[in-house]
Amino acid sequence: MAIKWIDLSRNPIYIYEQKHMGGHNVSEHHHQSYQILFVLDGQGSIRLDGGETQELKADDTALLVPFSVHAVMSDSRLTLLVLAFDETALDPETAGQLLHGHLHTSMLMKPSLFTGSELRQQLRKLLFEQSKEPSALGTLSMRIQLSQLLLTLTRAVQTSTGTGSNRQRAEKIRSYIDSHYFEPLTAADIASKLGISTRHVNNIFKERYDMTPMQYLTEARIRLAQKLLAETDKDIISICFEAGYDSVSTFYRSFKAVAKLSPKSYRQMNRPTDVE
Repeated sequence: MAIKWIDLSRNPIYIYEQKHMGGHNVSEHHHQSYQILFVLDGQGSIRLDGGETQELKADDTALLVPFSVHAVMSDSRLTLLVLAFDETALDPETAGQLLHGHLHTSMLMKPSLFTGSELRQQLRKLLFEQSKEPSALGTLSMRIQLSQLLLTLTRAVQTSTGTGSNRQRAEKIRSYIDSHYFEPLTAADIASKLGISTRHVNNIFKERYDMTPMQYLTEARIRLAQKLLAETDKDIISICFEAGYDSVSTFYRSFKAVAKLSPKSYRQMNRPTDVE
């Protein structure tokens, strides 16, 4: 299979599809730029820097640093999304912290279902921006999306663990809520990311934490609201928004259910010198 040469001199970010049919192999080679290979579908294998051959399956993600020797093999159909980029696409601080600090060697990652879902969405956004007419804002958007994708990979590397047991699933659900509490989450959203039923999600989480994921989401949001009420002068409407609520009435109702006080009363009790 021919190796595609990518010219990043004009645009330092380029994303494209690469198809490997049964028995098609890309022999050992390297690139001068960074590449991220994301498995959309099918199965195959990859060898990085002369190491052991590793299996590839859906959502697996390979990071290739410049001049890293690698080979890709497929026994059957294998479809990859290839994101090629130059370090100049990132600001120096981002490149230093992410590329040089955490993603400085080629590696194959096996993302959790949550992380895999995030990566798919981020890659879709990059494809969307690339499909539009070139513009300064479009280029800026692609640079931002790339930074966010690299941040997702960095966090995945830092927290990579097995996903076999219900305890581990419950811990991953909790971690996901802790970092996405400001989004409009539902139990069905979480279940779809894990590929299991909503009932099963509720059962395994309740077994571990004695509450449902949505109850934990409410507590996480209200804990943040309590902290902001006690430690800042932010308006209650701003705190409502920051905690992930679109409706002030829903925020008040949830806050009273957890804290047994209204947000205003809570602030007055915890900051007696404040005057609203």
